[in-house]
Amino acid sequence: MKSRFALGAATALVACMQNAYADPTEQQFRALYKELVETNTTLSSGSCTLAAERIATRLKAAGFPDADLHPFADPKYPKEGGLVAILPGSDPKAKAILLLAHIDVVEAKREDWVRDPFTLIEEDGKFYARGALDDKAQAAIWADSLIRFKQEGFKPRHTLKMALTCGEETAGAFNGAEWLTKNKRDLIDAGYAINEGAGGELNAAGKRVSMTVQAGEKVAQNYRLEVTNRGGHSSRPQKDNAIYRLAGALKKVEGYEFPIQLADGSRGYLKGMSKIQAAAGHRDIADAMLAVVKNPGDAKAVALVSSADSSWGAMLHTTCVATLLDAGHATNALPQRARANVNCRIFPGVTQEEVRQALVKAIDDPAVKVETLEIRGENSAPPELTKAILEPVERITAKMWPGVPVMPILQSGATDGQFLNAAGIPTYGISGIFLTPDLGNIHGLNEYIGVQSLMEGRTFLHELVKIYANQ
Repeated sequence: MKSRFALGAATALVACMQNAYADPTEQQFRALYKELVETNTTLSSGSCTLAAERIATRLKAAGFPDADLHPFADPKYPKEGGLVAILPGSDPKAKAILLLAHIDVVEAKREDWVRDPFTLIEEDGKFYARGALDDKAQAAIWADSLIRFKQEGFKPRHTLKMALTCGEETAGAFNGAEWLTKNKRDLIDAGYAINEGAGGELNAAGKRVSMTVQAGEKVAQNYRLEVTNRGGHSSRPQKDNAIYRLAGALKKVEGYEFPIQLADGSRGYLKGMSKIQAAAGHRDIADAMLAVVKNPGDAKAVALVSSADSSWGAMLHTTCVATLLDAGHATNALPQRARANVNCRIFPGVTQEEVRQALVKAIDDPAVKVETLEIRGENSAPPELTKAILEPVERITAKMWPGVPVMPILQSGATDGQFLNAAGIPTYGISGIFLTPDLGNIHGLNEYIGVQSLMEGRTFLHELVKIYANQ
């Protein structure tokens, strides 16, 4: 016979488990999130079109009519389609709000991962899978919010539009966001868009440090460095060796520093982070951050900020780094061709050609050809971070996480926001999801997101969109 204590403990455990899943909307969100994450959307073997169809099926089951569901795909890229879903607003004069997320993911090899990258696994308070964070977390939250709005009978003043797109993760691939701006501009037309690109910052101890709002981002651009010559037999070395020539050029690229530049997002971030660093006892870093804001030409202050955190340094200027090499044709022959890919993250407002010319000048070798590879989107100026965007974020952050400061940020990475900004739709990165310093291993092995962070982000974005929708 079991003791009363054992029976009581068992009953309490069951009650606890029931309470954990008492919210039926959380259960439906988990199911939607799991289905989306476990739908392979890699470029090599997956299908964004299938993932979009599955989300559309859930929206239709929630009451969305076919007229408000707009699946799309270019016939040349049938597996790289997406979905635009619309929740009509009550005021035809109020501009729509666009909720953007990409549903394609970076490649993942099972043999490299601890767990199957295409099976969502909950373990030790984390969800593990490729795309668990980037960007299926936000895509699932957007779809879930539209479903909940429909279930709640919510009637927004502003029309809400959701665009789930493919191609964000692979340069040179078909890009759904770009395609929509060029072919279905009216379908996604909006006063502004909310996208990935920023969120909450946790320190190494798991303490919440800040909530960031992306106000501008860099544009990614690849350049090819190439050296060619006649080659010859390896037994007769020549001074003019294509590999050595290319290596010299790459060393010059490594040593070149682009000019320091500031935008509203980076200024606001440095000011806000300086207060956090000062409170943590890092007065030298705090002072250096304020010095950079006051005088971007202060080389000593820039060096201190950059050395303290590479992300801070990257925010201050255009950066270029070698990422791929391809040289030679035989082990016993002098190389006839040597190539390298240099990946640049270009500061807002700077053109791709300006960066190419800077590389040519830094290399200073006419034998090294510098070619701009496919250009994806214009590098437009950052959108203005208005009170209407920022104040609701501050209000909800104060309610959910008292004492956590809200700061703008200039994103050193690139998102599909580059296409919307260039098309005249101001785009801001807001997620409400707190990440550890390793950023959940996005693009790397064993990508993860904290379960609590995901659920809190879901609550945060749902309430934020509701405020925006009725402004």
